[in-house]
Order: sequence, then C-alpha cells, then structure tokens
Amino acid sequence: MAVEYPFSKVIGDMMYASHQNPITDCLQCGTCSGTCPAIEYMDFSPRKIIGMIRANLKEDVLSSNTYWSCASCYHCTVRCPAGIDIAEMMYALKRYSMWKSQFKEGLIGPDFSESFVKMIVNSGRSYEPILAATYLPKYSASAIVQEALTASGLVFSGKMNLFPKKIKRIKNLQNVVRRILPLGETS
Repeated sequence: MAVEYPFSKVIGDMMYASHQNPITDCLQCGTCSGTCPAIEYMDFSPRKIIGMIRANLKEDVLSSNTYWSCASCYHCTVRCPAGIDIAEMMYALKRYSMWKSQFKEGLIGPDFSESFVKMIVNSGRSYEPILAATYLPKYSASAIVQEALTASGLVFSGKMNLFPKKIKRIKNLQNVVRRILPLGETS
C-alpha cells in the first residue's frame, strides 16, 4: 500500500534536497511578504503560503497563483531571518503543481514552463518565437500583430534565426534530462 505523505513534508523534502532549510523554521515574521515586489499580483503572501503549507492546506495552496507570480528576485530569501530559501519554495511548488497537474486555470506559467522544457529538450537552446506561442493568445489582435512585426524585423535583419538551431550531441542532453523528468518522446 502506498503511503500518502503530508503536503508539508513533500514540499519540505523537495526544498531539503536542494538547500536543506525547511519551512518549519519559519518565524511568520512577514519579512518575505514585506519585501516582495510581486505581492500585489499574488492571491496570498509568501508568509501566508508558508503557513498554509505547514497546515497541509494543499488544495488551497495549489489553487493559488502565488508561486506562479513570484518574480524570482530572491529578496525574500536574502532577508529571511530564519534562512529559508523562499524562492526555492516557490520553485518547489511550481514543480509539484506541474508534476501533479494541479494549478489554477488560466495561468500562463504552467504552459510557458512546459513549452520551455520541451524546447530545451528538443534543441538544447531557448528560442523565443516558440515560447511566444504560449502567451500570445492572452493578448489582443493588435498586440499579436506588433509581436509578429517585431519578430519579422529580427529575422530579416539576421538577429534571430527563423528556426531554432540544435546543439551538438542533443541526444546526450535528452538522455540526461530523461533521467530526471518524465518527458515522453521528443521530436
């Protein structure tokens, strides 16, 4: 029989594996929330998210946009008196929500992340026109036309390739990534 671990333990273990500073050390002082430049875009403050994780409120945490709104500026991490890597906690929540396919509907972040990983696995490089397809539908027709004109100008001036170039030994990269991520087949 499979053991179901508490949500707080799963997220704590994900953080421990990378930085060894559990959210159980959180003082709930609010420094993270007070220094966050993206807090106005979040459903819940970082401090509140930590409290919700510690209370095992998994569905509430995963249905929020907080971790997808994180700017990854590390202000919270640098200023945390308990030494918690709060930015890493946000990344852990992103990874967990993608792994479990549980996140708030309508967010650009999950689609963008998936497109980015697939692009890197397929070519070994970042290529902006492919990424644009994940967020352009959220914009107006005039904004899409403006993006297309900008991209055309970059292609015609030779500043951007029409198609992404693959790195040498792409199969080696794909084999390494496949060991850590369930990717399926690549093209």
